[in-house]
Amino acid sequence: MDVLKEHKSVHSRERPYSCDVCNKSFSRQRYLKSHQDIIHSEVRLYSCEVCNKSFTYFSQLKRHRHIHSAERPYSCDACNKSFKCKSTLKEHERIHSVDRPYTCDVCNKSFTTISHMKKHQRIHSGERPYSCDVCNKSFSRKSDMKVHQRTHSGERPYSCSFCKKSFHRKQHSCTRSGERPYYCDECSKSFRMKRALVIHQRIHNGGYPYSCDVCKKSFLFQSHLKRHLRIHSG
Repeated sequence: MDVLKEHKSVHSRERPYSCDVCNKSFSRQRYLKSHQDIIHSEVRLYSCEVCNKSFTYFSQLKRHRHIHSAERPYSCDACNKSFKCKSTLKEHERIHSVDRPYTCDVCNKSFTTISHMKKHQRIHSGERPYSCDVCNKSFSRKSDMKVHQRTHSGERPYSCSFCKKSFHRKQHSCTRSGERPYYCDECSKSFRMKRALVIHQRIHNGGYPYSCDVCKKSFLFQSHLKRHLRIHSG
């Protein structure tokens, strides 16, 4: 009977098992125990020999070690791109499939990963949770904030292997090579520069951000709007 009751909780929103440390609740007792062992346990037997960070399970340590290694043992069968973690590979492989299990409840657009969906939803909410601690400018993505902060610090971590100049953004170092690190999660098309990807994605989401003040016609690119304005200016 207890097994049946536990199973029924899967189909309901009932979460009868609560953590006495953080009050997070779970549908099954074993999920609670696993949570307590991983999050709140002070027993961390496995330590990283590089940075001394410790872990409850050896599997966590093994996964963590990939951060310090250049090894990328998991390769995509479709495009041969390689990854440090198997979970990251699985997320990537959805780019090549039609599997898009995460749907925005505002516009019904679907995504391959929950993180992509959450980033997208900030378009609707206007949320900018990441703020620069120097000038208080806020951003919807942490990566954009980090790039911005380099304008204050002067940090230029990316060097072009062709001209040896250094840059605070990665894009330039890719423009003279064949590397295309930015992938569209809708059609798998790849781009050398992040800006080119952002512009391309407007094709999929119906975004026409440039509007004519005279006739209200909207355009995908600013250059198209400028060309159109000549009609009104004569």
